[in-house]
This record gives sequence, structure tokens and C-alpha cells, in this order.
Amino acid sequence: MPTEKELFSAVDALLEQVAQDDLPPPDERKRLREAAGLSQTQVAKATGTRREAVGNWESGRTEPRPPQRAAYARLLEGLAERFPAPADEAAPETAVPDTFTAEPAPAPSAPVAAKAPARPPATTRTSLTSRRPAARKAAPANAPAGSVDSRFENGPLAVVDVDADGQVLAYCVGGLVLDVPAKSLPTLVDWTLKEAKLGQSKLSGPGKDADPLIVLTEAALERYGLPPTLTQEERIAGRIPEGHKVIKQLTRAEWQLTKRGFGPWARIYRPAKGSDRQCVQLCIPSWHALGTRHWGEAGQLPPAELARLLGVYASRVMTPRGSTAVTGLELMTALHPPTYAVRDEKTGVLRQADDKTPGSLGKDPVDCAPCEAPDGHPLLKDLPRFHVRGPAEKLFEEAYDWARPMTDAECTLRHLVGIDVNMAFAAGANGLNVGLGAPTHVTNPVFDPKLPGSWLVDLSHVDLSRVKVGKEWVELDGSLLPSPFTPKGERPTGPAWYATPTVAYAVELGFDVTPIEAWVRHDNGRYLDTWYNRLRDAYLATMADLGVGADLSPADFLAAMEGWRQRDPQLAIVVDAIKATVKGGLGKLRERPRGEGWKPGEPWRALSRPTWRPDIRAAVISRTRINLHRKIVKHAAFTGQYPVAILSDCVVYAAGGPSPLDFLPYREGKPLPGGFKLGINPGLVKHEGTQTVLWGEEVRERFNAPELNLARYIKDGTVTDVDNGE
Repeated sequence: MPTEKELFSAVDALLEQVAQDDLPPPDERKRLREAAGLSQTQVAKATGTRREAVGNWESGRTEPRPPQRAAYARLLEGLAERFPAPADEAAPETAVPDTFTAEPAPAPSAPVAAKAPARPPATTRTSLTSRRPAARKAAPANAPAGSVDSRFENGPLAVVDVDADGQVLAYCVGGLVLDVPAKSLPTLVDWTLKEAKLGQSKLSGPGKDADPLIVLTEAALERYGLPPTLTQEERIAGRIPEGHKVIKQLTRAEWQLTKRGFGPWARIYRPAKGSDRQCVQLCIPSWHALGTRHWGEAGQLPPAELARLLGVYASRVMTPRGSTAVTGLELMTALHPPTYAVRDEKTGVLRQADDKTPGSLGKDPVDCAPCEAPDGHPLLKDLPRFHVRGPAEKLFEEAYDWARPMTDAECTLRHLVGIDVNMAFAAGANGLNVGLGAPTHVTNPVFDPKLPGSWLVDLSHVDLSRVKVGKEWVELDGSLLPSPFTPKGERPTGPAWYATPTVAYAVELGFDVTPIEAWVRHDNGRYLDTWYNRLRDAYLATMADLGVGADLSPADFLAAMEGWRQRDPQLAIVVDAIKATVKGGLGKLRERPRGEGWKPGEPWRALSRPTWRPDIRAAVISRTRINLHRKIVKHAAFTGQYPVAILSDCVVYAAGGPSPLDFLPYREGKPLPGGFKLGINPGLVKHEGTQTVLWGEEVRERFNAPELNLARYIKDGTVTDVDNGE
């Protein structure tokens, strides 16, 4: 027969089971405690738990578990009897999500009414064994609303830190804090893969899930035996020595490092077994993983705020894989995986397909055309050592760096106003047909504007004094316009290599073209479309969170852009990182040698990537420059106004007033079709800065540089790096 104590224990267990479903909603739990004048600490002490756990129960992030659940239920029941809810109490409003998702926020009707973005949620701490059915998770950016991958329910990343009590904590997105039991770096990697539930779902059907990202603070580095900062030698090498004790620990635990070793962005892995991938990415801010150029002061943020910032970027772009440039390139591959899995008919085991995924670059690198190869490329090893290739030997598609002296009429105006094209290079990639495979050499080809490639053609006959705009021929002052065919705006003097968009623009302006030869790519497609769409959505969603919507009137848009960075400095950093991801990713398509004892004529590491594609980079830059020139020509044809300076995606005009609205030809709120339009969408323009005409003339006179590019300094008027126009 059971004893009385055993019977009571069985009854208590039954009561606890009954109590699993009798807890009031989280908001009511908080109301009852506050009505009784109790603190969370008092409730925690009475129920034998931590104050943070009580906060979790009241926010709905976690649910109490036995034996605390029964005690908590009894407390709430007693409080409910003493402090009943008012009969006319309205139903609680739907909770606002505490994490940003990939869906853009609705555009505010006016900047003054824009809702301030949510601040970082209060951090709540829980153990991994806690059940959290009411917790809100940050869904993957490509996932349908409401869907969460249970494998990654704690988000894509965590910032690991050590608190004042010596407890190791992992700060995740949404304010969640996990206790970390790992005592060494190898066990931290094991914990991350087996228990932390971190990672991100794949962005494309044939792709792979993103590996979990662990960000280590200086305190965490010291806890796990790593230096809080790198020495000068280690910074130059980009890694700690191979003989470091932590690397030996990883080796003993059968973990491996990639070829770049243990540096600011380390990857720790074991060889995959089938679909079982075991890999963790480390990010170490104090080792300059988050450079200030693109990440601002992100590396100095407290752990919870850094987790929030990186979590927004991860949900909208992807989990960072390194620098913004590396991530931009990895995003292309993640959206267009080079191959896909097929099941072997004989063994039934999944394996990689022999052919590439349609629309991808494939898994094998291809050689570029000789004219597309940068100096020092193996294709050019037979050239004389000091040979300088001219336009007829080398494709040179770059962004604008052009300026001219102001006319007498422009000097009578009071202001110089700069406008900047939003996400210009991303917009240049949108809808662009690029080569997917190797080039084919053709002599005396007929130009095809739909065929991506590089064309040797003489465009010196193109005269901008009379060009075709749409279906009409218009007269312009060609001396006040830059040539669309060279970055410096100089008129070509003979045959030169151009990407397809540049040659197509010459045809659009009404001129005949007769290519001498070409390297064309018959295997082509709109490879960058999904890449552009994702980055565009990330940019627009984040700017909407900052109070700058996509459908504002011109005046409201300019007002909304005033002080947008101060509304939420962390989200402003995300905006900068998104823009850097665009430019950096495109730059990586033609990555140059980075030390490693490289000598001209020898291959370098980047050439082994299928994403080393200088032709794609050239095509995007060509199209971006042409898009800008087309707007400049339409603006000049309609208004008679010409730019004073252009630097990449910034254009400066002389105007009678300080605002872009003082020279942009809006009529009843509608812009010039095909011209400049104010707005936040990629390809539209924003106000870059305004200075006086006297400032511009004084600067040029002071530095004896009549063609000093004022677009470089228009933002704040500070003049540095003067090169006398050379």
C-alpha cells in the first residue's frame, strides 16, 4: 500500500497537471500583480524562480513549468478573487510585434504623422528548456506571414556575452536571452548546433539553410580564452596564429576552420554527412569584423541592441557571412544556387546534379574575355611588362567623376544643389540581362542590344548637340554635357570596348554603330533580379520604419528625410549596411588580388569562384551611368539646365533656391516623365546637400582647380583630398 506522503505527492502532481491550462492571459497576470502592489521580484521569490522568468510569463514569451506553474496558478487565483477585472474592461488590443519582419511598414500619410519605430524590446532571459508557445519570433524574410521554422525558432543569430555575475548569456532577436552552459569554444559550437535553435531557412528551393551566427563580445572572448583584440601582426594576417590554444581545442574536438583561419569572421565546421551540415559562423566585433565604414558604431552597442540590429539585417537581407561585400556576393549565390539535389536511381541517395540550376552561374568558374580582364590577369601574362592597355584593348566601364566650370548665367544664381540617386547601382541591376556562361568571340558582328557582352566600336561620332529623346530630335549645348561613354565625361577619340548598355544608348540617341568585334554571351538571363528585389525590399522596409514612406509627395518626402538618421540610429546603420551590400557585392564580382604573395600573370584566389564575373560588374555600372545620363539629357531638353558636376550617383545643379524643388520641373506634383523624381525608391532621387555658388567658386579658386568636382563636397561643404581636377 502507498504511504500517505506518496499519495499526497500523486495528488499534487495531478493538481499541477490540471493547472497547466488554468492560467489567465499574460496581460491579466501583470494586471493582477500590479493591482496587489507586488513586484516581479516578490513573485519570483515566492514561486522559487528568477525575476526575469516572471517578466517572461507576463509578456507571454515563456510559460511557467512544474513545479513553479502550480504555485504561480494558485497565486493568480487568489489575486483574481481579491482583485476581479472590471466588468466593462475592453478586450486587450492585438500585441505589436517586438521584432522587425521583412514586410515593409505602411507608408505614413505625412512625415509629421509617421509613427516612431519601435525601440529595442526589453531583454528577457530564459533557459532552453522553457516552453514558449506565446513568444513572437522573427520569421525568415522570405517566409509567408506567420510561418516560423521550428529548427530556428530563436532566430538567425545570438550575441554571446558575460554578465556581472559571470554567467554566459546569448542575446537573440526579439529580446530573448538564453543561458549558455558552454565552458569552452568547442562546447559553445556544440551547444549552438544542438540546443540553441539558431539559423535561418534557405532563400531558394535548391539552396541551403544559413548557418547560425554567434557574435562574441570582448567579455566572451576572454571567457573562452581568446584575445579581446588582435595584435598588429594578427590584424595584417587577418587571423590568430595556428598554434593558439583555442585552435588546438577545436582540433582535438574534431572541428575544422576554413582556409582563412580564425579571424574576425571565422567558420567552424565538420565535413557534412549527407544533408547534415555542421557549421557555425563567428563574428568578433572587437577584431574589426563590423568595420565602422559600413557598420558605424554597431560594434560598440550593448549585446541586446547589437542582436536587434544584426537581426533586422539578417531577416531582411541574409545572415551576415562576412563583410557587407562578402554578404552581397553570397546573397547572389543563395538566391541562385549553382546546382541542385537529385536522387541517384541506383542507390536512392541524394547527390548534386551534373548540370547547373537554371538561371545560375553554375559551380565552375569561366574565363572572362581578354578585354574584360583586369591588369595582371593570367590571360594577359604574355603582354610586355610595362605595357599600358588603352580603350581599344581594355573594357573600362566605371561610374562618373566629371565636372566643368560654371557659366556666367549659372554664377548669377545663388545655390548649388546636389541630388543623389537612391540605390543607384541596385537600380542599374534591375531587369538587366547578363551573361551566365563563357563568352564567344565574334568579328564584325551586328549589334544586338539584347545580347550581353563587350563590343569594340567607334563612338567618337556621337555629337550631343543634337540627339534623339524618345521620338523627337532635340538641340542641346553639348559642351555642357558629359559624354555618356567615358567615366570622365570625355568624348571618345576612336574605337573602344563598351558593355552592351553603353552601345545600346548610342543607338537610342539616334546614332549608327558598327562593331569591329565582340565577346558575347549567348547563355544569359536576368540573374540579378531576385538579388535586387530582396535588397530593394530591405531598404524600403527599413526606411519606412524610419518614417520615410514610398508614396510621399515631393515636399513631404523632403521633410521626412530631414533628420531620418536620428529617429533610430540603429536602423540607420542597417540602411547603410544594405547600401554597402549592394556596392560591395558588385565590387566582389571583379575582386583583385589581396596580397598572398601574388605576382602579375599568376591566378589569385578569387578567380576560382564562379561569381568572379567582371563582365557582370561592368554591365551594371554601364547601365547605372547610362540611366543617369538619360535623365540628365531629358532634364536639359525640357528645362535648359545642365549639371555642374557628377560623382557616381550624385548630380549638382546651379539653382535659384536651396531645395531640389527649386529646379526640378514638377507640375501639379508630377515630375518630368523619364527625368529626376524625388522619392525613396531605388532610381529616384533625394536631396544630397546645398551650398552657395560663392562657396563653389571660392573653393575652386583657392585650390586653383577650375574643374574641381564639387559633387564630392556638396553634402556638408567640407573640402578634402583636392586633386586639382586630375
